[in-house]
Amino acid sequence: MRRIINFPVSKFHAVRSKIGLFGIVVTSTFLLLAPPKLLSEGGFYSPALIGASHCADSDYDCKIAEIQQEIDALKPAHEYNKQELGNLRSQITRLQRQIEGLSAQLTEVERGIEGREEDLAYAQVIFEEKTQNHYQFLRLYDPILPFLSSSDASSAFREIALRQRAADEDRRTMEKYAEDLAGLRQDKEDLEKNQTNLASVKAAVTARGSFLEGEIEKTESYLQSLSSKQQEILALKAGTFTTSVGDIELADDYNASIRGFRESAPAGSFAVFSFGGYTHRKGMSQYGARGRAESGHNHVQILQAYYGREPVSRDTGGTISVAGFGHLNFEDYYLMGIAEMPSSWHPEALKAQAIAARTYALRYKLQGTTICTTEACQVFRQSKADNTPAAWREAVQSTRGMVLEDVVTFYSSTAGGYLTTMGWDTTDGSGGSSFIDRAWENAGGSPWLYKAWYRQGYTSSGATCGQQNPWLNTVEFADIVNAAIALSKGGIDTSRITPITTSCWGGNPYSHDELRSVAGGIGSVSSVSVLQGNGATNEVVINGNIKISGADFKQAYNLRAPGYLRIPQSGFAFFNIEHK
Repeated sequence: MRRIINFPVSKFHAVRSKIGLFGIVVTSTFLLLAPPKLLSEGGFYSPALIGASHCADSDYDCKIAEIQQEIDALKPAHEYNKQELGNLRSQITRLQRQIEGLSAQLTEVERGIEGREEDLAYAQVIFEEKTQNHYQFLRLYDPILPFLSSSDASSAFREIALRQRAADEDRRTMEKYAEDLAGLRQDKEDLEKNQTNLASVKAAVTARGSFLEGEIEKTESYLQSLSSKQQEILALKAGTFTTSVGDIELADDYNASIRGFRESAPAGSFAVFSFGGYTHRKGMSQYGARGRAESGHNHVQILQAYYGREPVSRDTGGTISVAGFGHLNFEDYYLMGIAEMPSSWHPEALKAQAIAARTYALRYKLQGTTICTTEACQVFRQSKADNTPAAWREAVQSTRGMVLEDVVTFYSSTAGGYLTTMGWDTTDGSGGSSFIDRAWENAGGSPWLYKAWYRQGYTSSGATCGQQNPWLNTVEFADIVNAAIALSKGGIDTSRITPITTSCWGGNPYSHDELRSVAGGIGSVSSVSVLQGNGATNEVVINGNIKISGADFKQAYNLRAPGYLRIPQSGFAFFNIEHK
């Protein structure tokens, strides 16, 4: 019902790097941009291996203030990324200062080595002189000579002792020089090694910073990086509006149901089934309210479950400004024309809907602003206001003046068993592999709870673009996988990743073989497993070793799948893959 603006989300991981220089260890932390990983506790696998059983345009004539309220509530991911980039730059600056300090230390070490080389140069002259003298002494010294030249034996022994000490001193000088020379050579090797390591660290820091800046730029220019044709496809397939039940309950499409897939799909077929349809997943699920009502919940319990509030009485007399109609009586005419839930539904569900619709519209009434009559706000039909069904009139009149305080009463037809405002919308409040069976929307008979989408828009009579069912063979499904692989790579012309059904999409898409070639991808799919989390598909695993995030698979599927095949969700991806 209300439009959602979608922002790509990225997540950051901390990485540590250490370098050792002459006993100095520097530990620095910097952030590395990585693809989002949505795995949460309680996640479960939903395998779909071989042999497993198994548009209409929306009117967005809503007030700018209403749209801005939605945007402000989202905390856009690219703003978060900018903040994290600032933090990273600060950390890189600190690391660079440490690197500069180490560079200065290495420069001092280098100067010290140069000084030692100069000292050893002088020592070498002395060493050579000492070596020559010692050699001559050993060659020419006659141990009898001191006795012949001395007047007595004592003098001869003293001279011998002095000559021995001189020889020992020369030997120690030579040994010390040899040690210093060896130490100098080792220190020079260490210096060269550390200078090389430091240069590598500098390059790594620069590369990390450049990488993150590139990722941030890519995130911020995500839509601009896509061709206009791709933007059109994503807008039409992924869904930028939210449907509600409407005044007439929609019939299910046999081909889009799991029953139709299991009974009619050719062997080897794949199909993507979405948990929920066009929805913001906030507030009340209308089919969920129906399921709760039919299970014995009253309207107060239903509202408490979805909004965490019980209704209170307010003065709701007077008029409301309605687009195209001027000022209408709020209680006795406008609310009578709200066409958001079939009047044939359980009375308690109708009462919950009446209070939610009254609360939603009351903000416009109190602010003196005009409310639109489409799903961008909530649907109003003059024909229904002029001839109100008895059950809906009773629901409005019996709850007259009843509203919920301090909450915006968003609602939609089918959220897929999970709402961001309350969590799992199941009979026991938990998820798990059997959550569909326990979903209140299942109890309410929603035709959109688990559905394969292949028609334009969201009606069962929408155009099909020649794709009469949601089934893909193994080559066609591998083509979707190759699209995801290609989109994740650089240096590839991804603007040609568009549906191969050019009869309705036009363009110059890659053929299956071309896309496989540029992506370095696969020719067929033998198995697929889907890792689910809390209300989001975390990962798709193809052939046991190709892993694609749920968000990336959704993007590739909506860009490349033929016809109007799509995952019709805005801002999240919650789907499963069936293989017959």
